[in-house]
Amino acid sequence: MTEILRTLYPEIEAYASGHLDVGDGHVIYWERSGTPGAKPAVFLHGGPGGGISPSHRRLFDPALYDVMLFDQRGCGKSTPHAELTANTTWHLVADIERLREMAGVDKWQVFGGSWGSTLALAYAESHPERVSELILRGIYTLTKAELDWYYQFGVSEMFPDKWERFVAPIPPEERHEMMHAYHRRLTHDDRNVRLQAAQAWSIWEGETITLLPEPSTSGKFQEAEFAYAFARIENHFFVNAGWMDEGQLIRDAGRLRDIPGVIVHGRYDMPCPAKYAWLLHKAWPKAEFHLIEGAGHAYSEPGILDRLIRATDKFAGKQD
Repeated sequence: MTEILRTLYPEIEAYASGHLDVGDGHVIYWERSGTPGAKPAVFLHGGPGGGISPSHRRLFDPALYDVMLFDQRGCGKSTPHAELTANTTWHLVADIERLREMAGVDKWQVFGGSWGSTLALAYAESHPERVSELILRGIYTLTKAELDWYYQFGVSEMFPDKWERFVAPIPPEERHEMMHAYHRRLTHDDRNVRLQAAQAWSIWEGETITLLPEPSTSGKFQEAEFAYAFARIENHFFVNAGWMDEGQLIRDAGRLRDIPGVIVHGRYDMPCPAKYAWLLHKAWPKAEFHLIEGAGHAYSEPGILDRLIRATDKFAGKQD
C-alpha cells in the first residue's frame, strides 16, 4: 500500500494541527493537510477506535484538497485514552460539526471506510445540507446480522484457526454471546484482564481484514496501546449497536438522494458482507457503486485503493 501511495504523491505533512475540547472531558486531536482554502473534505477513520495515520492524507491530491483528519474520541492522540464515557455515534456526529465550524466551511466532502462509512452515513443523514459528496468504502450498517456474522457465526467458518484463538479467552458457557463476553473483560476492574482481552479482540480483526495475509496491515493490531483503545471502543459501540435503530442507516438513505457519492466494496470483505453495500446502492441510486473483485476489506488493497483515488480525483475535477 505504501508504495502505491508513494507513486501518487510524496510524503504529505499536515500544515496545521491541534486539539479541540469537545466537552464531556474529551479533547480530540485534529490535523489539516493539503492546500489551505482548496476543496474541503473530512476523513473518518475506522474502528471505532482505529485512529488516523499519515497514509490517510495520501488519499487526497494535496494540490486540490484541504483535508481535515481527526482521531475520534478516546483513540490516537485524543484524550482520555480508551475512554468510553460520553463516547457514542451521536457524540462523534456532533464533533464533526464542531470541526466543520472550526474549519469555517459551509459543506465538505465526507470520506469514510468501514466504521468510518457507518459514521459518515450517520452524519450525512443527520446533516445532508453540510455534505458536498460522500465517498464510502467497506460499508457497515451495524445491524444485528452484520455483528453476528463477524463475532458469532459466519466469518468463524472461513477462518476456523483464527476463530479458535479468538474464542480461547472465553469459557465455553459464555461463547453464545461473544461480544458481551468480551465486553465484561474489556471493562474489567483488572487492567491485565482488559489488556489480554483487547489484544485477542484486535488480533482477530487484524488477521481477517485482507484477502491475503498482509503483515504491514495486521501488525498494528498487535500493538498493546493501539489494541487497548481499539478493542474497548469498538466493542463498546458494537454491544450498543451504535445507539441506532435496527436498520436505521439503510432506512434513512433517502436523505442522501441529492448527494453525489461513490460506494467501494471488496467482493470478499469478511468483516462487512457485500450484501449491505448492495442494499445501500439500491437505496441510494445516485451513488456510483463499485464491487471490487479479488479484494477483501482493507482500503490498502490495490483494487479498492485505485477506486478511492479515482473518486477523490473525480470530485476535485481532476481529469484522468
